[in-house]
Amino acid sequence: MAAVTLQILLVLFLATIIRSTFGFGEALFAVPLLALRIPLTVAAPLAVLVSITIAVIVVIQDWRHIHLPSVGGLLGSTVLGIPVGLVLLKVGDPHIVKAALALILISFSVYSLRGRTLLTLQRDSKRWLLACGFCAGVLGGAYGMNGPPLVLYGAMRRWSAQQFRATLQGYFLPASVIGMAGYWFAGLWTPAVTHDYLWSLPVILPAIWLGRILNRRMHGDLFLKYVYLGLATVGCVLLVQALHS
Repeated sequence: MAAVTLQILLVLFLATIIRSTFGFGEALFAVPLLALRIPLTVAAPLAVLVSITIAVIVVIQDWRHIHLPSVGGLLGSTVLGIPVGLVLLKVGDPHIVKAALALILISFSVYSLRGRTLLTLQRDSKRWLLACGFCAGVLGGAYGMNGPPLVLYGAMRRWSAQQFRATLQGYFLPASVIGMAGYWFAGLWTPAVTHDYLWSLPVILPAIWLGRILNRRMHGDLFLKYVYLGLATVGCVLLVQALHS
């Protein structure tokens, strides 16, 4: 097995553990690292296929805790943002794309490490639903990483950990299917994407199981802080590459 394939499998294994444990974050971890070894036009659709697999399993397990009104509002506005993201991916300068990814990673990581919430919403707000969902669609279409706006909205809504995890999966499943359809129509679901995905299945499935075990046993947010520190480091590396390549 080629060294590049082994590196892809390792990244996807760790990313799946993160997603299965916390409910989000695997694209923030996987896409930048995959983009160091394979084209971004392969890395982003591959991350979405993995996202679909994880979401299907978690939704089956935790469907009772999904907050359906939030899922519906976020999905509706996400559909509007996905075409914008696809155009950005196809026509955007690779250096700008890497820099944008880096800034998103660093900003999101610093925000999360500070443990602050910009606003507390006692109920669903149409304005915030539309804004967060649209931004998630743009980021998902371009980079396969819908997560940051959704995490921000969930934090503002002060969902419990269980509801937070389940609701995000309720969103990620249909959103990822729609995103993958967009990649197919744009000609970005290539044989290389399918090949890497099929190779990843033997490591994704046990990683989902392991993440569930960690989720049940974890106390506190120390591990999550380490994840954010790692994301910030990856963002700094990408930013250096974008500025000097």
